[in-house]
Amino acid sequence: MIMTPTPAYSLGVDIGGTKTLAALVDDFGRAARTFEAPTPASGGPTAILGTALRLAGLALAELPAGARPIDSVGIGSAGVIDRATGTVLSATSALVGWAGTDIRRAFQIAFPGLSVIVVNDVQAFIWAETVHSVAAGSTQVLGVMVGTGIGGGLVIDGRLHTGAHSAAGHLGHIVVAGAGGLPCPCGRDGHLESIASGPAMTAAYHRVGGTADDLRAVAAAAAEGDALARGILNTGADAVGSAIGSVANLLDPELIVIGGGVTGLGADWLGRVRRAAARTIIPAIGPLRIEPGLLGAGAVAIGAARLARPVPFPENGTP
Repeated sequence: MIMTPTPAYSLGVDIGGTKTLAALVDDFGRAARTFEAPTPASGGPTAILGTALRLAGLALAELPAGARPIDSVGIGSAGVIDRATGTVLSATSALVGWAGTDIRRAFQIAFPGLSVIVVNDVQAFIWAETVHSVAAGSTQVLGVMVGTGIGGGLVIDGRLHTGAHSAAGHLGHIVVAGAGGLPCPCGRDGHLESIASGPAMTAAYHRVGGTADDLRAVAAAAAEGDALARGILNTGADAVGSAIGSVANLLDPELIVIGGGVTGLGADWLGRVRRAAARTIIPAIGPLRIEPGLLGAGAVAIGAARLARPVPFPENGTP
């Protein structure tokens, strides 16, 4: 008689600057029973955590009949996260008052008995893409997310690298040409995030007299022939590519995986990023592989869930 394995899931949660998402994630990296809501970013930690906990509860309530009880939850959050404590060490102004928030404790109180881990959202993203998707089989990977903010994550020798101060991978805070004097949400100026994130490009369009509520409206204007809008999108893509190439010169990754809402600008944007990176890298690094992530909106939740409940992947190691 052939025994069918009992389905096993972990809970993954993504707390981003724009959206919050919770999902049950199986051992194959498939996000099922997904729940999503806008992040109340200006409402402070109580509102942000309240949304995350509510969505997590909805996901847990949908555990399929016959599945093993959930024993772990992984949370990927914007900000610098102390992985040892699950506390937000620092965060940009995109999430008001988020620095100092004890995310792990909030989930332990709400869901007693569950093992809880908290990591940076881009670290979770690149772990998901490395274990389950486009970077499977690679051991040296740089992940980049370009959206409300810009972040990075590193897999080195098959392990997630968080750095001496839990801040490894913050690509958005590299100084880049053209961003001088432009404020960054981190409180500094001149950073990549100052010129190439969705809000930064929207603000740049306003400064030249354009009218747009968000980046989609800027992209629509560019598609209709607005040269100013097109120039702003091109400048942002060039800056992202230049930053990626510079980091590649330092780290020599096998593959760079890029995700986030700004990638919705499409093939032209990604092509320009690739060309700018190619102009920046030293010959020994090229040709540089830059590929879009394949796991979509659930990638952060999938990666966080996998970190909370690892399964064997001999070619990639474990975090």
